Amino acid sequence: MVKETRTKILLINFLISDVDFDWVNFDYRIEKIFDLSINQKTKGIIAGLIKEGLIEKKPDDESRYRLTEKGFKELCFEFPFFRFMKETWDGRWRVISYEIPESKREIRDRLRREMQGWGLGPWHRSFWLTPHPVIEKLRDLVSQKEEEKYVQAFEADHAFGNRDILIEKVWKKAELDQKYRQLFRKWHDVLSAEGDKIEKFKSIIESYLLLLREDPGLPKELIGESWIGFEGWNIFKEIKGILLG
Repeated sequence: MVKETRTKILLINFLISDVDFDWVNFDYRIEKIFDLSINQKTKGIIAGLIKEGLIEKKPDDESRYRLTEKGFKELCFEFPFFRFMKETWDGRWRVISYEIPESKREIRDRLRREMQGWGLGPWHRSFWLTPHPVIEKLRDLVSQKEEEKYVQAFEADHAFGNRDILIEKVWKKAELDQKYRQLFRKWHDVLSAEGDKIEKFKSIIESYLLLLREDPGLPKELIGESWIGFEGWNIFKEIKGILLG
């Protein structure tokens, strides 16, 4: 499960409401499913998110919130799978290169952690590829920092070459497909077992988030409309209706 409360609140608002950004009631079920305590610290984080324009509070209701477009964009840098469920791919590729010497390992590791949710895939040595619009985020991340001198970034169109081969090489689509199939089997076992609905849904979400951390969130133009990841989202929504409805 996500540990950072800020990200967790954004995630709750998306997973429970879907792409329409409906109001989400932060009731006891949400607290239990996401291990969230609505204490003073959490209320302060919520107030900060509202001030930043990442979520909104429903007027005259202290427990209902919804995601904003700005909040959605920030969440997509943690979970890139969500982006192209709502946005349209612009057809551009982003290529990022960084070669940071071993003596600067702490800088390299920090940069990798920051870029972990950007849908990046290893293309060649020191070159990373993604369809996500990450250049401005990268510029803000490294501007006036030591790592800036080690980073190069490009935007490009795909001129020619077999894109299916490229996607398999960079993101290992076949392996990800198998992981989704394993996830569906686990979900089936959870739903078939006896137990509390809230606990079941907590288990469903925990296993789903582990895989969503790995999914690069490729658009349907690259991975196809029948991609198993899209099927997974639809199954998740059905399960949510069963267990929370």
